[in-house]
Amino acid sequence: MHRRDILLAMGFAAMAQAPLLGSLIARAEAQETGGKATPFDAETVRRLARELAAKPFAAPNRDLPKEIDKLSYDDYRNIRFNTDRSLWRGQGSPFEAQLFHRGFLFRDRVDLSIVTDGKAQKLPYSPEMFRFDHGLKPPDPKIDLGYSGFRLHSPINRPDYFDEVAVFQGASYFRAIGKGQTYGTSARGLSIKTGDSGGEEFPAFREFWLEQPRPGADSVVVHALLDSPSGAAAHRFTIRPGDPTLMTVEMTVYPREDIDQVGIGSLTSMFMFGPNDRAGIDDFRPMVCDADGLSIATGKGEQLWRPLSNPQRLQISSFAVSDLRGFGLMQRQRSFFDYQDLEARYERRPSVWVESIGDWGDGSVVLVEIPTPEEVHDNIVAFWRPREPLRKGREYASTYRLHWGWDGPKLSDLGRFGATRVGGTAERRLFVLDLVGDKLKDLSPEGLSARVTADKGEVADIVVQQNPEIQGWRLSFALAPGGNEAVELRAELLRGDERLAESWVYRWTA
Repeated sequence: MHRRDILLAMGFAAMAQAPLLGSLIARAEAQETGGKATPFDAETVRRLARELAAKPFAAPNRDLPKEIDKLSYDDYRNIRFNTDRSLWRGQGSPFEAQLFHRGFLFRDRVDLSIVTDGKAQKLPYSPEMFRFDHGLKPPDPKIDLGYSGFRLHSPINRPDYFDEVAVFQGASYFRAIGKGQTYGTSARGLSIKTGDSGGEEFPAFREFWLEQPRPGADSVVVHALLDSPSGAAAHRFTIRPGDPTLMTVEMTVYPREDIDQVGIGSLTSMFMFGPNDRAGIDDFRPMVCDADGLSIATGKGEQLWRPLSNPQRLQISSFAVSDLRGFGLMQRQRSFFDYQDLEARYERRPSVWVESIGDWGDGSVVLVEIPTPEEVHDNIVAFWRPREPLRKGREYASTYRLHWGWDGPKLSDLGRFGATRVGGTAERRLFVLDLVGDKLKDLSPEGLSARVTADKGEVADIVVQQNPEIQGWRLSFALAPGGNEAVELRAELLRGDERLAESWVYRWTA
């Protein structure tokens, strides 16, 4: 397992003997830190976020006891959750929750509460919830440290084992997997000023409420309170593990100040290199990425495919949409032979699709591509940015559904672009694009054509031919950049005026 994957899936379970959740709740009722159970309903977190946004931002105290203040990466890995303490274990629930300790990169305190029958009870910190291996000294049990996050387990691969299916840890990051998959692309509760030269603002979840699932339930509900210098927000996640795993996200944002660089439905991923971008790469693997492209769909039937790249300089691309249906960072290359990596298994990373629910109005899907020399860094961000800024003192609600799986929802019968390959010389770049899909399998070549356009340079030698190896088609063309450092390209497969596949868009850079 790679270091980056371990950092975001930290603290793999270890067995120990300990009381179950009931004793923790009893302790919470007895301890001053726990307090009594309080009423909780659908309005609770929104009210807290509204009240928080009306006050000046207060940065959280990140101080930690000396025993865990300066833990190394390896030391932090030696703090392991006691799986016998898993929330809801032995109660007939199809879900369990396990907690993360604070330390190393995860210094921020997160408070957790369990909601049962309309009452919320805070879950107090206890070092007995964890195992401290290799001589690590536990913190003083009298100190209420809180936690740094949690993960959810559910039996999605086989009925007798609770698989890890979702993690919430670090700022407002969370991620999930579908059946048979491994972690890859992450999501965020909110992003602000991503790619801005003045620096990005990282909102963070400060508190979570986990609703106790009923026996036989197929979903679990998590509420979260988010805070940031620019505003506060309330989230409600309805999580349904499976193939794919679905998360319905209901978010309400309360700005402390006008926010003109907000990101909604934010996704964060990694792209290091692939067949379209291998300049300077000396690696036995053909491809290294968690996602290979950005997909966008509008309510007017248009679908775009933008292959990702690892640029020499920061790149920000904006795709204006007036009727968004959804967007996602997708992993379309699904063969082991595309990656040849027995450890990372990039072919098993989930595609993540953001399905917009309701009218999101005018705005843009923004793609940020950051240069990275290593695969341990997430260097790709995609999100929706509304055209109008979020105004101070107002309330903004958004609902969307995240699909974590092998593919996004099938929105039409249009063909899709698979691999994008680029090669040639500086004066003449050759692009080779493969297209697949049921609509293209038995397609007659009669009347087929390709339209390829460039905002600079010259396009030549456009060829469309069958590719029987993939039961699809191949579109190739040459680009003469003419000394330009960046060229915006667009390609479409047509029969007459009928578009047969999604539109391929690409920014070539020198």
